[in-house]
Amino acid sequence: MLFRRKSGGGTESRGAAADLLVVGLGNPGEQYARTRHNVGADVVEVLAGRWGGRLRSGKERALVDEVSVAGRRLALAVPLTFMNLSGESVAPLVRRYRVTPDALVVVHDELDFDLARLQVKFGGGLAGHNGLRSIVAHLHTQDFARIRIGIGKPPGQREGADHVLRRFGKAERTLIDVTVELAADAVEAILADGVEVAMNRFNQRS
Repeated sequence: MLFRRKSGGGTESRGAAADLLVVGLGNPGEQYARTRHNVGADVVEVLAGRWGGRLRSGKERALVDEVSVAGRRLALAVPLTFMNLSGESVAPLVRRYRVTPDALVVVHDELDFDLARLQVKFGGGLAGHNGLRSIVAHLHTQDFARIRIGIGKPPGQREGADHVLRRFGKAERTLIDVTVELAADAVEAILADGVEVAMNRFNQRS
């Protein structure tokens, strides 16, 4: 169930609940920008651009903003922690925006998916993703929505840790950019109609 806006305060108010909090995972710093591990952050940046947001540093160790989408409050965040410590940012963000885990969407890369595959899901396992593991450790629940973006398995014997920190090739980037836009569409669908509707709409495309 989505949370309704409570009375009082503007978009910077700490006292009003957001309808949805979307967190895009990645690593901080220019050296990691646009890498495979940062596709979640890319999605949040797209959403900010669509709705006139400006991501700025907040005390929750994240870039944050709130935007209004069809009268609903969408909180946007990109943790400034490293991926393996994502929960250290997400937990205080959940408190700031007064959402429970069922109003949280985490967007992240998926090493086990083919390149550019998109999946919306609610709850479930961690699939070895260290960012999710950290979030679950801090929230003490796995019951939140995820949007998973395939970055492809490493070719040959290349280690996964090395693969996720590499940038996409030109043709790969074209495919990923389309999926990033679709992932932003999926966030908007969750905000408007809920997770199940988004799953039916976007997972069938994949």
